[in-house]
Formats: sequence, C-alpha cells, structure tokens
Amino acid sequence: MSLPPLRGHHELRERLARSAAAGTLRQSVLLHGPAGVGKERLALWLAQRLLCERPGEVEPCGVCRACRAVTRLEHPDVHWFFPLPRPDGAADRLRERLEDQRAAELQRRREHPHQPPAYDRAPAHFLAAVQTLQQLAAVRPSVGSRKVFVVGDAELMVPQESSPEAANAFLKLLEEPPADTTLLLTSAQPGALLPTIRSRVLPIRVVPIPEREIADYLEVELGIEPAEAARVARGSRGAIGRALRQVPGSDGAAPLVELRAAGRDLLLAALSPGPVARLSAAHARSPSGGRGEFSDELDALSEWLRDLLAVASGAEAEADPETAPLLRRAVSEHDIRPISVTRALERVVRARELAQGNVNPQLIVADLLRGLQAELRRAAPRRPSGLR
Repeated sequence: MSLPPLRGHHELRERLARSAAAGTLRQSVLLHGPAGVGKERLALWLAQRLLCERPGEVEPCGVCRACRAVTRLEHPDVHWFFPLPRPDGAADRLRERLEDQRAAELQRRREHPHQPPAYDRAPAHFLAAVQTLQQLAAVRPSVGSRKVFVVGDAELMVPQESSPEAANAFLKLLEEPPADTTLLLTSAQPGALLPTIRSRVLPIRVVPIPEREIADYLEVELGIEPAEAARVARGSRGAIGRALRQVPGSDGAAPLVELRAAGRDLLLAALSPGPVARLSAAHARSPSGGRGEFSDELDALSEWLRDLLAVASGAEAEADPETAPLLRRAVSEHDIRPISVTRALERVVRARELAQGNVNPQLIVADLLRGLQAELRRAAPRRPSGLR
C-alpha cells in the first residue's frame, strides 16, 4: 500500500515547493505544530517533492519512479526515523535490533497507514539509531540526487541513562551535514529539543487543517457518512491524526474517549476538596511509562483546561460544545478566573516535560493535582460540581 494522500497545508506546501525549486530550502528544517496535524506526512511529501523527476509548480508528479517509491516507503534515499521502544538483548547488537524493529514498523505503516503504533514501553530515539542515521548520511545517494531524512517526534531524542548522547550525536550531523543531505525534523514540543539543536534548524509552524478538509478526508479515505465525518472533524481541533482516533472501528481508532475521560477525572480530582481524590488518582497510575499513554492523559487534561479557560473568559463558543455546560457550572461553583486556568495550564506543561523525562507518573500526578487544586480552588471553597 501507499501512504494516504496529504491533505491541507496548501500555503505551506507552496512556500516549500518554491524554496525547493529555487534551491533555497535549508538543509535542516524543523516542522512543528500540534500532535496529529500531519507534520511527518508533510515531511514525506517534501521528500517526494525534492526527489521527483518531473515536479509541477507545487506538487510532485506522483507517477515517476521516485514518487512511487517514496509513497510506498521504499525509496533508498528517503530514510524515516521515528521513536522506538528499546529492544531486549545485549547492547552490542542494539543498532541491528533497532534497524530490524524500524523495518518492521515501516512495513506495518505500509499495510495500515491510518493505524498509530502501539508499544508496550516508552519509545525514544536512542544513540544507536542516531549512529545508524549518521552512517547513512555519510554515504552517497543510491539513485537520486540527494538523501532525505525524516526524524519524527524529534523531542524524544532525550537524555538516556543520564546523558544526552543521542541528541548530541545528532547535533554533530546538524553542524556539518553533507551537501547532498536534507534533514527534516518534526516535533509537537519544540521547546523540549536541546537549544543547540533548535538553533541549527529552520523552524516552520504547521497549523491545524480546516474542518471541511478533515471531513472530506474521512469521507473519501475511510468511507464515513458526511454527517458523522463532520461531527468527528469538529472535535479534531484541526488534526487528522486526532480525528482518526475518534472514528470507531477504523484502523486508526485508539481510546480517545477513554483519554478524554481520564483528563476529565484528573480535573475532577483537582477540583475536589482534600487530598483523597488527588492521592487516588496518583495511585491509579503506573509508576513507569511516562512517555506513553500517561502523556496522552496529560494532553487530554490540557484540552479540558483550555475549554475551561474559554468558558471562564466568556468565550464559550470556542470550547467543546458537548462539555461547555458542565464547565460553565464548574466555573460558577468555584468562581474560577481565567488567570487561574492559565497558571494551571503552565503546571500541566511542566508535568508533561517531566513525563518526557520518564519521571514516575504517580509522583507527577500527586504534585500536579496539588498545584492545580491550589490554583483552581483558591477563590471558592464550595462543593465540587460533579462534571460526570
């Protein structure tokens, strides 16, 4: 199977195509934006545009040998690296096992392009994978004029075993990339990258996609009825990846409803008086795996807080219409002010950073909910609203 078609980002694609045609595209680019907005798919599109044998004014031709190979994830000069869990076994064969694992994941993505990966442990970019990337960058292109590396979720090139070896090794490649090499990084959290890496890449913001385009994608690619596609698109926040996780029964289906409920429960615990609900929420988490589903739960909590901020600010139309009445009741009962929600969101951001550093999720939740309770309940000692 081929990659699904790229939707949206028309203005950005035009700018990138003009730079590619003029030869002014930077060798190292960082595509950053919300999770699920299509950054890696856009990076692969740009790789296809760079290697296309007969490109149009904006789009690659789509039919030449290079275009077909890229969309099948088979082009020998396009290398897609993404975080993987550390495989078991001795360290002396780590590079080989990571490459086997990457090949298997690429095959899965060919067969199930809408299905997100599911790992039983936290994924990361390990030093051994970066060393493989460096080795590939040092050789000449196999068939094309250049090599293109797509490094997804680059913020997970984090310190491992108390040392930033992977990020520092990648930094050496950024400092002196081969002339025939383009490096395309993507990140939903560019602030988590090493400052030295951020200073050596061209940052490009990838903005959310209009709801109509997401609905069209769901109708055409997944055969969803127009009314249901429109409903899912409204809750997607402009991200096709998020939309896919709301489609029951699709390859991309993931427990987004459960994550949304987990975020709600964290907010409820923060609004509850006393420590019981906070400690129960903390003990309900696993003591490990901060970079996995727990990080998604923190993202869901952030979404609840953003909706809460909209309601507290009087901009209820910007909140999720299904939950706005519940949040309005919470704002009224607790006299929640916008500045309090803003501070609460900042605390979640810090908690997310700790989770990416694999800090114990139980400790993170206990500290986070204590802080949220101090922010959100400081003005009103009344009983919790019961958002359920």
